[in-house]
Amino acid sequence: MTIDTDLARLALQEDRLQFDTFDQRTAWALGSRIKALSEEAGVALAIEIRLGKDTVFFYSMPGTGPTNADWARRKRNAVELLHTSSYALNLKLEKEGSTLEAKQGLPLRDYATHGGSVPIRVRGVGVVGVVTVSGIPQRDDHAMAIKALAELCGVPLHEVALN
Repeated sequence: MTIDTDLARLALQEDRLQFDTFDQRTAWALGSRIKALSEEAGVALAIEIRLGKDTVFFYSMPGTGPTNADWARRKRNAVELLHTSSYALNLKLEKEGSTLEAKQGLPLRDYATHGGSVPIRVRGVGVVGVVTVSGIPQRDDHAMAIKALAELCGVPLHEVALN
């Protein structure tokens, strides 16, 4: 995989994975599905879903620690500000040879561009929240969120998954 190939697929994900509506019940379904997928995969994740600026779902699975919640916070901050997935931000900055700190003056202590945080979009509205997972390698964190989003949005995973 090349960075350009992944960036094209990430743009497709953001275009295709949109909800008709999204509320606290949808957030609960999304978080619960990520938890189930994590358990099926035998991995431990911190899972956070925000609707606007409100945390409406948070769960730290056994085997995670405070650092996972902090990583989730930092990744989420970047996505809330820039409205694109943290993994896409990571790859764009890698391609440019830059960082959020260098490019926008954002402190690394509060903003991270490691994969695992994805904006939640509603058709005709735009970004309404963020789903974030932390606990496994960044590409896998991102893939876990995308798998659950695809299921809930009714989009076949093979059409949007990173290869």
